[in-house]
Amino acid sequence: MTTSLAATPPSDKIASGRRSMEPTDSASPEKTEEISDRVLVERTQAGDPTAFDELVRRYQPRLLGMLYNMTNNQTDAWDLAMETFEKAYKSIHTFRLDAEFFTWLYRIGFNLTVNFIKRNKHRHNLSMDDADLDLQNRNEFIDVSASGDAEKQTRLTELKKKLNESMMKLSDQHRAVVTLFDIQGLSHAEISKIMGCKEETVRSRLFYAHKQLQKYLKNYI
Repeated sequence: MTTSLAATPPSDKIASGRRSMEPTDSASPEKTEEISDRVLVERTQAGDPTAFDELVRRYQPRLLGMLYNMTNNQTDAWDLAMETFEKAYKSIHTFRLDAEFFTWLYRIGFNLTVNFIKRNKHRHNLSMDDADLDLQNRNEFIDVSASGDAEKQTRLTELKKKLNESMMKLSDQHRAVVTLFDIQGLSHAEISKIMGCKEETVRSRLFYAHKQLQKYLKNYI
């Protein structure tokens, strides 16, 4: 399943003071859709910045989703996304062409976010604005058949809010593994590369996180 708890942030680009992360108009969608990540990385390594713009275009939405679900803050997610792409661009010559670009990019974003959260432990932010909630597609937790009944719809809305609150009660590592597996649909192998741990650890964290969510939601499901 590839949905996200986060609403799309109210902007259409990531920009820095040195160079813009907004894809340029010079890249034709018809031509770039068939180009592999590896070719785009090779072109970036050869000095073509427009190739990296296409990589930003491809992975910006999903990366923002992961960062938002980990930080629960749109501004922080955008700042971290900008930092992630900037670091990836500066480090592109270290990328091994036999690896998957998106797992490499996600790992940069994941590590930056974990460090950011550690530095900001004093910020106690467990609430989400209604405009930021996007749980309509969380079918594994929510009975979507309730959509036609007013009473059930009210209960569904409460469940959505409770699910967000429950996600924020999880540890950084457990919230990340749920985000990557349940929301973004990545495999255990992909998650292990992103989080820098064994697949057994991913499965263990996922099992524990699901148990915790079931516990938090026991009166709602």
